[in-house]
Order: sequence, then structure tokens, then C-alpha cells
Amino acid sequence: MTTRRNFIRISAIGAGALIAGAGSYKIIKTLSKPEELKNLKLDLRRTATYCEVCFWKCAGWVYKTSEGKIWKIIGNDEDQNCNGRLCPRGTGGLGMYYDEERLKTPLIRVEERGKQVFRQATWDEALEVIAGKMKEISEKYGPESMALFSHGSGSAYYTTLLKAFGSGNIAEPSYAQCRGPRDDAFTLTFGEEVYSPEITDIRDTKCLVLIGSHIGENMHNGQVQEMSDAIDKGAVIITVDPRFSTAAGKSKYWLPIKPATDIALLLAWIHEIIYNEYYDKKYVEKYCTGFDKLREYVKDFTPEWAYGITTIKPDQISSTAKEMSDAAPAVIVHPGRHVTWYGDDTQRLRAVAIINALLGSWGRRGGFYRPARFDLAPVKLPPFKAPAREWSDLFPGKYPLASLTVSNAIIDATVPENNPAYPVKGWLVNGTNLISTIPNTPNTLKAIQNLDLLVAIDTMPMEITGWADVILPECTYLERYDSLRTGPHRKPSIALRMPAAEPMYDTKPGYQIARELAVKLGLQDYFPFEKQEDLLDWQLKQAGSSLEEMQRLGVKNFERDADDLYFAEDEEVEFYTDSKKIELFSPYLESLGFDPLPRYTQHPEPPEGYYRLIYGRAPMHTFSRTANNPNLTDLMDENSVWVNPKVAKEWGLINDQYIWLKNQDDIVTDFSVKVRVTERIRWDSVYIVHGFGHKQQQMKRCFGRGVSDTQMITKVLVDPIMGGTGMRSNFVTFVTEKAGEEVAS
Repeated sequence: MTTRRNFIRISAIGAGALIAGAGSYKIIKTLSKPEELKNLKLDLRRTATYCEVCFWKCAGWVYKTSEGKIWKIIGNDEDQNCNGRLCPRGTGGLGMYYDEERLKTPLIRVEERGKQVFRQATWDEALEVIAGKMKEISEKYGPESMALFSHGSGSAYYTTLLKAFGSGNIAEPSYAQCRGPRDDAFTLTFGEEVYSPEITDIRDTKCLVLIGSHIGENMHNGQVQEMSDAIDKGAVIITVDPRFSTAAGKSKYWLPIKPATDIALLLAWIHEIIYNEYYDKKYVEKYCTGFDKLREYVKDFTPEWAYGITTIKPDQISSTAKEMSDAAPAVIVHPGRHVTWYGDDTQRLRAVAIINALLGSWGRRGGFYRPARFDLAPVKLPPFKAPAREWSDLFPGKYPLASLTVSNAIIDATVPENNPAYPVKGWLVNGTNLISTIPNTPNTLKAIQNLDLLVAIDTMPMEITGWADVILPECTYLERYDSLRTGPHRKPSIALRMPAAEPMYDTKPGYQIARELAVKLGLQDYFPFEKQEDLLDWQLKQAGSSLEEMQRLGVKNFERDADDLYFAEDEEVEFYTDSKKIELFSPYLESLGFDPLPRYTQHPEPPEGYYRLIYGRAPMHTFSRTANNPNLTDLMDENSVWVNPKVAKEWGLINDQYIWLKNQDDIVTDFSVKVRVTERIRWDSVYIVHGFGHKQQQMKRCFGRGVSDTQMITKVLVDPIMGGTGMRSNFVTFVTEKAGEEVAS
């Protein structure tokens, strides 16, 4: 049995290689003798923070040397998200602070877009330019012609700003490019999403099914820890993946499924669960509706039927279904995080939700728990004027079930040839590198060239900043206050982020940027607190705490109002669906012309000599955001392409040989990538880690290192239900020689 010690050592790296940022890393590196380390003077005063390197937002403490130099970050023992232990990203996060290549001052473009020629500007001048352009756009086209793309803690400030301006075109790419299908699918089924962090009760589960969910590589800290606990207690892990992932190595079952056939496997599991009477009869009868229709629908979806599609043998399908049943209700078919694959993703996640419902895991120990969240007192603001036009008016009738703004719809509406109902002429882009985030980069660049204003607010000179008209340098999360973290968990909690140091260079916190721009626009009433710390202190006092207390505690947990983490025996439960029950069959989908039950559709096969491109994460990196981090780059500075040995032999490829990739539309990667020959990938697929192949020369550590999967994603299968961009529909082949290029082997 694999133990937690062998599975993951989350805090070990934090005590060693990732102990400090680039500046302090040099201090540690020069102290090679133990006695020298002992003489390192530390300021034992600590400042509270929560991490901004990924969405998990683990709470921690920042320590400094006696000279005031930030030294290291450790986890906060009271934090439910991390239990006192940070992952490599969290401990290495202060590399963001010390990165000498970060943005340092406001910049204004002086030549046409695409040519990165900027001049330095004062904050006042930069904000005046932005405010003036926003007013022009509003007067000519209406305020709704401004849009926001945002990610991370700053979303709240810029959302307030844009709503006050009169626009509701506020998009988070994490919806349409990542998690949206699962949230909408679970809402259709249970009337409730799975939140972030997910409400999976992994610590008490007896069977965890990972279908394309790379726990241990995407490094969702709390889930990794709970999974290692579950392994220690004997939980069965079932991993479905074309690649032998880290999680697969800890599993009792690895099902190397043929890509794009997941729905067929899920339907076969549903068939086995129903026709072998593995389902929770009492739970289904009490809480579910549509069971008879589901039973009739899946009668022919046998393991033998699925075998011909998925290449998973019938006995493996049957035995894994039995494992789930034996563990129920302490079983989780994990909803995943990045689930935008093939364009039918809402239906695939509906099938995942249905299996969890049949096994009675929703609201049960070891399945999905009821979340609790601390509700902060809202600040009294002037009412927002309702926008005259919404994002959904851009292309009427498109994506009818989208619960949030679809980022790719905003981009499409910025291209006049797409005939949107009204034009989008200005973008504010905060903390998201749209060039690497949104598939079909040429379409994004075409949209950008039709803008009257593009503002990039970031800490690093990412690709998107190179296309901006105005660049606003935000300070890192270690230099600022931010909104209080009150995310859902088993207990309500509050976490504080406060500055461990003054902002470096001529950078500012997001709240201050948003407020100063609001003042320029005459919208200062929507930001009544001049300083964010005053706002936080007011909110905390309404909650019976104070900023001073939270500066000491970092995290404050509260008891639940009731003992209702799980459903009580025979509890009457009303679900937030039309029927007030768990909807296995969806009348709402049917009413909109969509399949009320998940349907398997065959997807295109790779052309001769091509292989399906699969991408994923690495535990030391978050998307493309950390590729230049001096600490994390030390752990991984480029990606490699995984190639099955049979394929490598056919092509004459060897380990560590550098090649290029070419996709089905004849797009060739800008840079070369190292080959990794491995049995851990199916012969019909190749795999690379997302977030590399940066073209921005200002980021010297990551420029030209590895290849960009986004560059290869030119064919996008859009989910008609909610607009998610299916990105695993692209195929690549190998280019071993490129004119004018020499590649080391």
C-alpha cells in the first residue's frame, strides 16, 4: 500500500529548495555551512497572507529576516485549505516578489499594437488616458461596450468598477475555459454547484474515482492531503486517463481510456449500477426523480458496448462499478476542475453527477458535504444601474444555460465580422494572460486589433501586456491587502491577506488601482473607503472581530450553525431544482432542445500520422502564471512531449531529442520541445504540460522554453449548452527539422 509519506511531502520542499524568493534565495544559497544557517537573523514577527499562486488560496505566514527581507512562507495551522502545509507553489510564491523582471511602472503604447514600444508614464497620466478612452467608448457605443476579463482576488474590485460604469460584461476565463461545464451540470442535477475548493469529502471516502482529474499534479493542496489520508486508510482509487498520471500510480485501477470516449464509459457504469442493483434504492426513491427514464435509457449501454468504444475491457468496467457500490455512499466520482475537453462537456459532467446520485454520495460522509461560508456584512453602495444590454444579447439564444459570462463570446463580439448585436470596444484585463488562456489565439489577436482600448493589469510582462494600450503594474500579493477570503468549507472561516512589505517599484494594489480609476470616472461613491484596510476593519468589526485580531490570527474559524455537514438519517431535503429533487432526467434541458440524459457522440479520430494532443498541469506551476518564477523555474523550466515507445520507434525519436509539433491546421510550434519516450501515454496520444513556450522576451527565464499547447489549439468544439471551449479536439504530428533551425539531440 502506498503511504502518505511516499505519496506527497508537501512541506518538505518548503523547508529546503523553496524556502525563499529569488533575492533571499541567494542569501540561503551562499550560506552553505550549517553554522552559517544558524547565524541567520530572523524577524520572528510574522504577517498573515493567503496564497495567490492558485485558486486554492491557502492561508499562511510570511517571515522576514532582521534586515526586513522576506525570507519564507509557511502554512497557517488553523487553515482548513492547507492544514498548515503549503505546496511547492505556495512556498515558492515569494519568487513573484523578488522577480526582477516583473512590471515596475505604468506604460503607455507609442506604436501600433503588436510592436512592443511603450513609454513610462505616471499613474495619474495612465489613469487619465484610460478614463478618457472609457468615456469616449461609453458616449459612442454605450457603457456595455466595455468588458472585463479577470482572475484572482482583484476580480471583486474591477467588477464593482465595471458595474458602476454601467456594464455587466464581466468574464472570468476560468468559467468557459475550465470549470463551467461541471458547475452547470451539477446545478442541473442537484441544484447546486461543487464550489471552489470543491466540497468533496475525500478524507473519509472509501472509493475515489478520478476521470481526467490530475490530483497530485494540479496540486490542489487540501485534496492532495485528504487523498493521501484516504490512501492510508485503505481507500480504493480508480483513475481513468489516457496517461499514467501521478494519481494513476497510487491507484488500484488504472483505466487507460481512449480519448474522447468518456461518456461511453460513464453510461456503461450507470448501466452496471442500475441493472446489478448497486444503486442506493432508499436514497434514489426519496431524493431523485427520473430514475425509470434513466433505467430504460441505459439498458443497452453494456460494458461490452463500451469496450468497443473506450478500449476498456468489460470485466474492468464491471469490477470498478462494483468497487464503487461496495464503498457507497462513501464514494466520489470526482467532478474535476479543468473539464472543457470535447464540446459535450456539460453532458459528460451530467453523467458524473448522475453516478454520484445513484450511489447516494451527495450530502453523505465520504461523498459530498454541505459547505458552510461566513457571510460578511455588505458595504452600502449606490445602486448599480442595470445595463441596457447584457452579454447574452450579443448573440441571442447562444449558450442558454451559461450561468456566467462566456469569455469567448465577448471575444467573438469584438470581431465585427461576427455581427454581434452591439460592439465590444474596450477590454480591461486583470491577472489573466488571454493569449495563453483562450484557445484559437489568432481569433483573440484579431479581436484585440478591433479594440479602441486594451488595458492590462498584471504583475508580469505576459503576452497580453505586449498588446495593451496601457499597462498598469499591480504589486504582488505579498505587498498588499486584499478582500477577506471566506470560501466554502466544512466550517465557516475568514482569512486575511496583508502586506509583508511596501510595494516594490512604482506598483500599486488592485483595490487602489480600481478606486483611483473610479475617481477619474466620477464613480468614487462605489469605493467609499479610501484605504482597503479601513474597509476590512469595518467588515471585521461587523463580524465581531477586527483587523488587529486578524493580523494576529491570520485565520479565524467559526462553528457551524447546526450539525448538518451531512444529511441526517431520513432527513427531508429540498434541492434547488424545479422538482425540488435530484434530477436524473432533466426536463429543463429537454425544454431547451438538449438531450435530457447524457448522450455519447463519436468524435473525430486523428488523421494518419497525427496524435491527439492532451495537456495538463505540473505540481510546481500554475497555468502560465508561474513560468518565470525564479524559484519554481528551478524545479521545472520547460515542458516535454510524452511519446509512446511504439510511436517513437516509428518516427526514430529518442529521449531528450528536441523536435517541433505541427497541428492539423499546419500550425508549427514557435519553439522546440524535448521528447520523453514513455509507456505512460497511449499510442494514439501525446501529452505536454500547459503554460510554456512563452514568446515574451522580457521574461528571460521562460522565453522560448518548451512549447505552448494553446498555440496548437486552433480547432475548438464549443459546448452549445453553456459555451465552454472544448480544447482536446486537436491533433499533432512531429517535425524533426525546421528550415534555418538546428536542434540539439
